[in-house]
Amino acid sequence: MTATRKVRVRFAPSPTGGLHLGGVRTVLYNYLFARRHGGDFVLRIEDTDQSRYVPGAEEYIFSCLAWAGLEPDESPLKPGAYGPYRQSERKAAGLYQEYADQLVRDGYAYYAFDTPEELEKMREQFRTEDNPSPQYDHNVRMEMRNSLSLSVEETNVLLAKGIPYVVRIRMPEKETITFTDMIRGEVSFDAGLSDDKVLLKADGMPTYHLAVVVDDHLMEITHAFRGEEWLPSAPVHVLLWKYLFGLDKMPQWAHLPLILGPQGKLSKRDGAKYGFPVFAMNWTDPRSNELTEGFREKGFLPEAFTNLLAMLGWNDGTEQELFSLEELTEKFSIDRVHNGGARFDYEKAKWFNHEWIKRVDINKLQEAVSPLLAEHGFDVSDQHRVAKVLGLVRDRCTLLPDFIEQAGFFFQRPANIDAAAVKPKWSEAKNLFFTELIRNYELATLWKAGELENNFKEIAAANQLKPGDVLLPFRVMLVGGKFGPQVFDIAEVLGKEETVRRIQQALPLFN
Repeated sequence: MTATRKVRVRFAPSPTGGLHLGGVRTVLYNYLFARRHGGDFVLRIEDTDQSRYVPGAEEYIFSCLAWAGLEPDESPLKPGAYGPYRQSERKAAGLYQEYADQLVRDGYAYYAFDTPEELEKMREQFRTEDNPSPQYDHNVRMEMRNSLSLSVEETNVLLAKGIPYVVRIRMPEKETITFTDMIRGEVSFDAGLSDDKVLLKADGMPTYHLAVVVDDHLMEITHAFRGEEWLPSAPVHVLLWKYLFGLDKMPQWAHLPLILGPQGKLSKRDGAKYGFPVFAMNWTDPRSNELTEGFREKGFLPEAFTNLLAMLGWNDGTEQELFSLEELTEKFSIDRVHNGGARFDYEKAKWFNHEWIKRVDINKLQEAVSPLLAEHGFDVSDQHRVAKVLGLVRDRCTLLPDFIEQAGFFFQRPANIDAAAVKPKWSEAKNLFFTELIRNYELATLWKAGELENNFKEIAAANQLKPGDVLLPFRVMLVGGKFGPQVFDIAEVLGKEETVRRIQQALPLFN
């Protein structure tokens, strides 16, 4: 790759289901790398396997990226000069067949006419204790029905008759394949250990192996980031680059570390088993109707989600953990990505969310929380008041649904009053104090927290009470329990009439 080429990276998901947090991390690293180097971030839909295509999955992917703030520069929704951006549409243009035929002509690939029954027979025939799962490779290819074992005439007859075939790469028997990974350094493979992967299926659709190379070339992709589970496929891809376009055109690769769960690679089942989300957003499988919970619906802010993902396998070399997307863009470098697996810790993920709830702009917080409050029947029409409430309780919330409990009493009088927390130390002196407090607050002309606190303390002193002796009862009257922010801030937001009414209604419960 020449140094003068503009950086172009891509995320190429298959529309087969929910978007796993590992996928979103790949998006994030692509996005940050592109932004850091003034490049383009491309989204390409890899829908070559039509049997696995799930309706709604493509739209879901776009929704996830929009929520996370990681929208691509080019995509099926925002076409650029390198379209089409769906592989099924690229197949219709005949792009893949052309390159598959070229590989066959040059002797790097071959037509294979084997039926499913013949493939199964091969697996049985060559199965041994040392090789329980035989693969279609240099050891067996000449025993199969393909254009290497058949004569040219026999092959042409089968093609003329329209006998179904696939195109397989012809992996070298004795060759070491080496490339430099941006994370792992020099990586080498023995090509003879790889099977002859199918490049073009019988329906004319390319497999991932051919499509990813052809598409990356035609879209002028300069860097390709993908999960380390794709490392075993690297020998095939390196050879395809070498055979079709030249290794000098091949993107620089970075194979990202796995995200680990409680038991190895973090899977969808881990979420269901351990009670934490693994998808960016809720995903309901249209075939099984099974719901998999997402980070958004669990109550995560997108700022926290991208922050915690960035830290799953990367750091900037300092102790800093909280980064905005802008800060990540400024500091991200691929050489700081670890080559070992990154363990996902849900408690740490919640910590990130708690910290972002405390620091995010109040207007953004309001946009996220107001719909939740409205769903619970709370009146959020006074947005100034809502903002004030959220500012008071945000430090106490870890997930967005926590605002329902922590802020609900501002919008709705408590249905239950924890009188048991007050009764054991209740006295007639305290009863008289609150009776006088009601009269004082009813006459108050300035309804501010500081003024309310001063009046409260003066009345307590006049009744020979310490303020601390009557603060808890006051809180329970307003909130219903022993929680919430500073009690005079609560009273200020509730207003004079509501504060007085709550004292009056709770007072008889303590006597």
